[in-house]
Amino acid sequence: MATSYRVSRTINASPEAIWGLLSDGSSWTEWNPTIVSFEGPIALGQKVKLVSTVNPKRAFKLNVDEFEAPRRMVWSDGMPLGLFKGTRTYQLESAGSGATEFVMEEVYTGLLAPLITKSIPDMTESFEQFADGLKSAAEGSA
Repeated sequence: MATSYRVSRTINASPEAIWGLLSDGSSWTEWNPTIVSFEGPIALGQKVKLVSTVNPKRAFKLNVDEFEAPRRMVWSDGMPLGLFKGTRTYQLESAGSGATEFVMEEVYTGLLAPLITKSIPDMTESFEQFADGLKSAAEGSA
């Protein structure tokens, strides 16, 4: 059984405006209260490195596996042989009347997931802060 975290928000901005924020890592520390630092280009096949407030002593190096502007992006990191993998998906769908439904989900899978996820802090609050920060920034620039 996989462990996962999920958050969604209806944001009063276009998918393109929200995507502009999501795909510009250099701005993440400005609108995202959960990020301490961010490095690297957010583009298909690239690696990004971020430090989160959830674990400020660890840098997460993530692969950008999917990049379908302005609707879907998938990042992942894990151990060899599929022993453990974390996959984060960002999704945007038009909700009509100029609004967009934003969904972010992280899923942990693999043979060692039941053991490793015990040491991962609860990401619920961090996900809520991320979504609220994105909503505030996107609606402020809309």
